[in-house]
Amino acid sequence: MILLEKKSRSSDNSDYDITISDGTNSFMPPSPPNSLVFYSSPLQKSVYKSFKSKWIILLIVFIPLGYMAHGLKWNDSWIFILNFLAMIPLAILFEFAIKDTSLRVGWTIGGLLNAISSNIVEIITSIVALKNGQIRVVQASILGSIILSSLLILGICFVTEGFHYKLQKFNRKAAQTNSTFNVITRGDSEEELLKLSHSTAIILLIIYILYLLFQLKTHPHLYQKDQLEEKEPQLSFIVSTLLLIVVTVAVTFSVYLIDSIEGIVKSTGLSETFIGLILLPIVNKSAELLNTVIAAIEKKTDLDFAISVASGSAMNIAFFASPLIVILGWIIGKDMTLFFELFEIIILFVSVMMTNYLVQDGETHWLKGVMLLATYVMMALAFFFHPI
Repeated sequence: MILLEKKSRSSDNSDYDITISDGTNSFMPPSPPNSLVFYSSPLQKSVYKSFKSKWIILLIVFIPLGYMAHGLKWNDSWIFILNFLAMIPLAILFEFAIKDTSLRVGWTIGGLLNAISSNIVEIITSIVALKNGQIRVVQASILGSIILSSLLILGICFVTEGFHYKLQKFNRKAAQTNSTFNVITRGDSEEELLKLSHSTAIILLIIYILYLLFQLKTHPHLYQKDQLEEKEPQLSFIVSTLLLIVVTVAVTFSVYLIDSIEGIVKSTGLSETFIGLILLPIVNKSAELLNTVIAAIEKKTDLDFAISVASGSAMNIAFFASPLIVILGWIIGKDMTLFFELFEIIILFVSVMMTNYLVQDGETHWLKGVMLLATYVMMALAFFFHPI
């Protein structure tokens, strides 16, 4: 007789073992596992999943080294480099914990949690810089984060997808909705500029609330992609909560990174604008960059999702993080404005126009990605050789 026995998932596509039996003994003992299986508690599994990425394990050693460099009064270059590398795993772990927590509360509340918390690392570092009076660094960081999301992250996605597919299509409506930014350029006097920045910051926050209403309530179909199976939280509630608390406290020590900027400017000749525009956004957006690179390496890039994350991140910075930082500066007595130099405005305008032009047809190929990456590199070189 022929017996069909259901077996565990394997590398092939078959779901059953076919066994021919003479009817005398139909019992087949299970095969032993190919490797040792370690059984652990849910708490241990959650902790393991938090640190299972080899990149996080590699970079996390810089956290104590960064604190040590500050405590032992090493030179500013070492303090900056070590704390720069230490902030990367902290930003990655923070985003991982936020996303895992948001999976427990549904699409609307989860999306709201992601939107509000996605720029916490940038907001914390900006507050530290504001307290130190480094307003130019904060302004350049805002601009750099928008440019990085619009050009670098999208460029990587387009190039990697272009290697696998001749032509890829995506949701151009959501991409174009997320690709509009407002910037204040100039004012007649310092006092008028402050008043204009404060009032505009309030208006931008109101627009951001309406944008969240549009994204999460009235038009969620433009952003929520149908999936055959829903993702489930990877961490236990206790671990995700503790991870959020620990990482948030650790990120507050970014004061060491900010304090060393003045010293590294003097020792290396780099301008504060270049550090804020190019280096700090890499730290703030390290989780998005790493996820983009890993997805590209593993050939798992979801173009609609990648574009939504990149353009949505730029939208969050322009309409939430930047006006919030202006208002926080207003509260603590720092003259933080949305004033940008003419060269910075031109750079931002070019990046936004380039992104809008390349996504307007809803199709992409590798050449579009190369154009975005080349634009980002040219802008970085411009600020390196032409400090403001």
